[in-house]
Amino acid sequence: MSDDAAPWLIVGLGNPGAEYAGNRHNIGFMVADLLAERIGGKFKAHKARAQVVEGRMGPPGPLNRRVVLAKPMSFMNLSGGPVTALRDFYKVPLDRIVAVHDELDIDYATLRLKLGGGDNGHNGLKSMTKSMGADYHRVRCGIGRPPGRMQVADFVLKDFSSTERKELDWFVDRSADAVECLVQEGLERAQSAYNS
Repeated sequence: MSDDAAPWLIVGLGNPGAEYAGNRHNIGFMVADLLAERIGGKFKAHKARAQVVEGRMGPPGPLNRRVVLAKPMSFMNLSGGPVTALRDFYKVPLDRIVAVHDELDIDYATLRLKLGGGDNGHNGLKSMTKSMGADYHRVRCGIGRPPGRMQVADFVLKDFSSTERKELDWFVDRSADAVECLVQEGLERAQSAYNS
């Protein structure tokens, strides 16, 4: 199978379960849900302990890409297992894997895209990197730092504040646009359009 035939694997990171659905840590799931809606697919259980949607992204023609959207159904700190199993199942090269995740060191509603790098203390990335190396794409969705002395773990496992929620739909929409741009037009184009 040539690399051109391989799909892109877009992984929204989060924690499964209704009690986590609105958490800052789950913005990756929110973006994956919107992308699934855009390509007209519904998530289905996969044996790799993940929910997946297979489909195509982009206009007809050369920018149309085969994609697999995934939400690991392990907890965040065990994301590497399901992602590696999906990579093997779909035969996806590492540089066609995109992790969409929350990022503490970036202001809320700000995006940064990059290829490779450290995990910055993010347990989902740590688990993925340990399982398969660091050279995958990241769409880093800024959530800002916890206020005052709040612990990071408490902050990421809280829902977005009412002020943040006013911008959340716009932010998730923009994050999904950035993923589409990355997959269709490449990292440099996506960085120049969406890195703020």
